[in-house]
Amino acid sequence: MTRAIVDKTIVSFRCTDNQAGKNALSNCQISQFCYASPPQLTPTTQPGNSVITLYGINNCDTVKKARRWLEENGIDYRFHDFRVDGLTANQVTDWSQQLGWETLVNKRSTTWKQLDETERATMDANSSINAMVEHPTLIKRPVLDNNGELLVGFKPETYQDHFSS
Repeated sequence: MTRAIVDKTIVSFRCTDNQAGKNALSNCQISQFCYASPPQLTPTTQPGNSVITLYGINNCDTVKKARRWLEENGIDYRFHDFRVDGLTANQVTDWSQQLGWETLVNKRSTTWKQLDETERATMDANSSINAMVEHPTLIKRPVLDNNGELLVGFKPETYQDHFSS
């Protein structure tokens, strides 16, 4: 069962037969089919109702593993795709202050290797924020935000420890 809010489908239909029962929709015709934006989630301060956001890119294998783990363990979350939804300098700055820019920058990524050698050699806290906003695939994935507590990367045992405490 998928619990991630990624997309919402709205279907309108018209029925020609008003019979009740298990086949009640068999005579229905779809009159409208469209996609709508997912509902905006807002954090709540009520215990047990935290909003968990998983940041990454949809086609990343590590992100797929993290999403599968969350779903298999019945953990509700919202997925935020770096490429589609973007990132702000404020988000990346907050993450960098909490984790350190060295933790966030994926120096094994293709994007890192494609940066100018001088840019890689001189990267610091300030320049890394600009680079990560400009090139979100520089960020080590996934980033899990559980009410301000951040995890970077995915290891099943780390997620298990995090969610069992």
